[in-house]
Amino acid sequence: MQIKIIAIGKTDERELEALYAKYLKRLQFYLKVELEVIPDIKGAKNLSESSQKEKEAVLFLKRIQDSDRVYLLDEGGKLFTSKEFSEFWQKQMNAGWKQVILLIGGPYGFDSTIYDRADGTLSLSKMTFSHQMVRLFLLEQVYRAYTILNGEPYHHE
Repeated sequence: MQIKIIAIGKTDERELEALYAKYLKRLQFYLKVELEVIPDIKGAKNLSESSQKEKEAVLFLKRIQDSDRVYLLDEGGKLFTSKEFSEFWQKQMNAGWKQVILLIGGPYGFDSTIYDRADGTLSLSKMTFSHQMVRLFLLEQVYRAYTILNGEPYHHE
């Protein structure tokens, strides 16, 4: 199985980019993980919220295959403890999915076409984080999940 995280909008902070790279490198020990960043929509400031979400949806859908399992990062999504999140990943592997895609939307969330395509929604917290921080938190939690599954000492109960 491989994991692909697709996010809208570049990160300007080199420190965050270095941390993404750190966790991506660590995760390669367990499975293939890719972070794909879609550039911000040009002229987004002149678009309505719904128009921006529609344009982002087109870009997301171009990157998703019918055979992919797709989960959205959404504030109303399912909350997990780190242990439960590791169990979620074990179920994904047991199901035999070739690729699981995690989508991080733009500032207004997702268009209804993305919700219709998604297999579920996940949440990292009830709090709101910047999209750049969500990428980091998600990568760290996926790494933590795989260390839990492998009985490694990274996670303490």
